[in-house]
Amino acid sequence: MTSQIRRILVVEDEAQTRSVVEAYLEREGYWVTAVGDGEHALEAFGGHAYDGVVLDLNLPGLPGEEVCRRVRDVSDVPIIMLTAKGAEEERIAGLDLGADDYLVKPFSPRELVARLRALLRRAKAETEPQRSRVQYGPLEIDLAGHKVFVDGEEPDLTASEYKLLTTLSRYPGRVYSRMELVEKVLGYDFEGYERAIDSHIKNLRAKLGDDPKEPRFIHTVFGVGYRFESPVVDQ
Repeated sequence: MTSQIRRILVVEDEAQTRSVVEAYLEREGYWVTAVGDGEHALEAFGGHAYDGVVLDLNLPGLPGEEVCRRVRDVSDVPIIMLTAKGAEEERIAGLDLGADDYLVKPFSPRELVARLRALLRRAKAETEPQRSRVQYGPLEIDLAGHKVFVDGEEPDLTASEYKLLTTLSRYPGRVYSRMELVEKVLGYDFEGYERAIDSHIKNLRAKLGDDPKEPRFIHTVFGVGYRFESPVVDQ
């Protein structure tokens, strides 16, 4: 039983917030280490194998951005960032640094637990053997054959469009920033990258018959990027 307990590192300089988050996570059965600054966070992370990190951006001394960067250099552990502001630039910056999700203060501890639980499920799925075919309602992706079918028809996707679709659909509900999609799909960065990804999304949607106003598959997350959702199929 002990080996199944998930270890979570909480990095938050506000003592009251840190205690509340720690209490909620422990109540859910997580093994929690809670620290108040970036230096202690990196020290703790180097001493244990953690399953998830809850990281405040506004830390004394070593900032949360640098902590995230150093953790991401050595680990793919899920990271939820806590931000004091809801500014678009700060959200995008956090995702571009490698965070998997973010919450704006003040936040609900219950929502934090729910989001962390979802990230841990996705991380577990990533380590499991991948299926050769996946089905999302009328959309079928043949990963082994490198083919896509929508309503029984096979759209003519470019290599970038296929990779974009498989990247987005691998974790339904996960939000990808434009920069993240550039790195995962195109593999390089250049001036005007947002327009490039938006253009690929537009073309992919057209080939999938996905109306951006009422999307079945690819949803726009304004100010951040895109996410994939499996459509609800009427029984």
